[in-house]
Amino acid sequence: MIILVTGAGGPTGEAVSEYLWKKGHTVIGVDKDDVDLLDRAAVQQLAARIDREHGRVDGVVHLVGGWRGSPSFAETSLDDWDVLHDLLIRTLQHVSLAFEPLLRRSDNGRFVIVSAKAAERPSAGGAVYAAAKAAAEAWTLSLADALKDTSSAATVLVVNALVNDAMRAERPDAKFSRFTDVNDLAKAIGGLYDRSSAEVNGARLDLTQ
Repeated sequence: MIILVTGAGGPTGEAVSEYLWKKGHTVIGVDKDDVDLLDRAAVQQLAARIDREHGRVDGVVHLVGGWRGSPSFAETSLDDWDVLHDLLIRTLQHVSLAFEPLLRRSDNGRFVIVSAKAAERPSAGGAVYAAAKAAAEAWTLSLADALKDTSSAATVLVVNALVNDAMRAERPDAKFSRFTDVNDLAKAIGGLYDRSSAEVNGARLDLTQ
C-alpha cells in the first residue's frame, strides 16, 4: 500500500507512520517543512509527484490539527477561528481535492481524519474548535459520498484527545483517562484496511468507547 501521512512530524504522525511502515506499507510522510498544505498548487504538485512515482495512492491519513479555546462563549476570539479554519479545514480541502482522483484508482484506498467528541458536544468556550471539527467531518463525509462507487473509503475517527509518551513523561501524575493513545489510533487506522470499504466509508468511528 502507498500511504500518505500529513502532519507526519508530530508525535501522532510519527506513531502512525511507524505502525504503517512496520505493517509493510510504503509511507510517504510530509510535514509543514516538506510542503505547505495551505498552498493548493503545492499540494497538487505533491499529488502529481506521487502519481508519477506510484500511479495511485492507497491511503491518506490527514493528521494536521490544532486547538483554540476561550474562557467563555462571549470571549470567543474570531482570530482563533481563522487559525483553526486554516489548520483543520483548508488543509483538508486541499489534500482531499488533490488526492481523490488517486484514491479512486486504488483497490482498497482509505482517507482518514481524526475528529473530536467536541464536534457533537460543543462547550461554551470551545465554539471555534467544535465548529471547525464539525466542518472537517462534513467535508470528509462529502468525500465519502464521492468515493461510494469505488473500492476506497473516507472515514472519521473520533477521540476526546490524544496522548503520547512525551506527554506522560511531562506529567507523570496525570491519568489521561479520557485520552486515546497515539499507538491505539495507529492500530485503528491500520485496521481500516481489514474491513470492507462499504463498511467504513462515511463511518464515524468512536475510539473513546
